[in-house]
Amino acid sequence: MRIEPAAVEAIQSLFIGFAFAGLMASAFELFTEKRADFQLLQTGGLAAVASVPVVVFSAPFLILRNTVRGRRSDGRPFAFVMLASMAASLWSVASGRVVLDMLHYVGGA
Repeated sequence: MRIEPAAVEAIQSLFIGFAFAGLMASAFELFTEKRADFQLLQTGGLAAVASVPVVVFSAPFLILRNTVRGRRSDGRPFAFVMLASMAASLWSVASGRVVLDMLHYVGGA
């Protein structure tokens, strides 16, 4: 059985996107000692503008973390968890594609 190159690239983008999302969220929490969250955008001013790349690239991690936490504490329905996981996966593919393209550009390939 042969796997199409486009499918391999999509899987790579998915994995790189999730890994980079976790890296961004963890690095933000390490350096600022604050939890990465979507509410960073509500602070206003320069801090909100500076946090846009962090939130955009760590969004798949944030979505899944909030979904799992909501499932445990609020008892959200499984369908909601599934839809949130699908949204996080699509976002991960998109951000992973950006990261891979940037790596190819920097690497000169």
